[in-house]
Amino acid sequence: MRNWSYLCLFVLFFAGCKSKQRVAERPDPRNEQVVISNRPSNDNPSNDSQVVKPKDPPPNATYAQVVQTYIENYKQIAMDEMQQYGIPASITLAQGILESGAGRGDLTRRANNHFGIKCHRGWTGERVYHDDDELQECFRKYKDPRTSFRDHSLFLTERSRYRNLFSLRQNDYKGWARGLKKAGYATDPRYPNKLIALIEKYDLDQYDRQVLKGKPKGDRPAVATYTVVKGDTLYSISRRFNISVNDLKKYNGLRSNTISIGQELRVQDSNNR
Repeated sequence: MRNWSYLCLFVLFFAGCKSKQRVAERPDPRNEQVVISNRPSNDNPSNDSQVVKPKDPPPNATYAQVVQTYIENYKQIAMDEMQQYGIPASITLAQGILESGAGRGDLTRRANNHFGIKCHRGWTGERVYHDDDELQECFRKYKDPRTSFRDHSLFLTERSRYRNLFSLRQNDYKGWARGLKKAGYATDPRYPNKLIALIEKYDLDQYDRQVLKGKPKGDRPAVATYTVVKGDTLYSISRRFNISVNDLKKYNGLRSNTISIGQELRVQDSNNR
């Protein structure tokens, strides 16, 4: 009887160990399709209340018509992002066209990802797995195209390797195209030439001019305020708009370096508007 009890205890102990081992096993991420989690705050920009509903190109459309439809769908968003973050609208549109296949790419259709931005460390939003340089790489998934454009702006402004781009003039799309490649945005050696060709073929720099409102080359766009987002500091904002921290504090009556998310800051002297 005692031997029988020992045998039962041994079987139960062994089964328990096997059960714990199964629970501890992790699935192969390459087999996952979509993982749902909380999206960071920049998924719902405070000034973007409406969901984008892009129009479809006409039936049997040529590639040029598909591109023109894409431009019509997203040109205003690109100009809004230029006003807020200083990235030329022409560059944003050209990257969107190239990276998304003018909106027809699999990653764009599945994930609203217009710029091929991968998950990277710290990403807590939704994700999809897609073959790229390697099989089943992790890419960001967005609820709406507008949030993909906003994340593109944040991606460039919040990473130090793209810092030199913001010392370029906002109408220097060639410099921006080459700077993106130099900073490591893409591995394709022809990436700058492709962006420049798209900009010139479809006259995308007209949207830069609209934002800049015909001011002489090198002038800042006619936008006087900036809304603080997560990760901003007075120093990073001052660099983005090519002004000093002291001037930024003076324009806004700040006595300390403390700012808060959602706060609207004046980024140029009200007397020069």
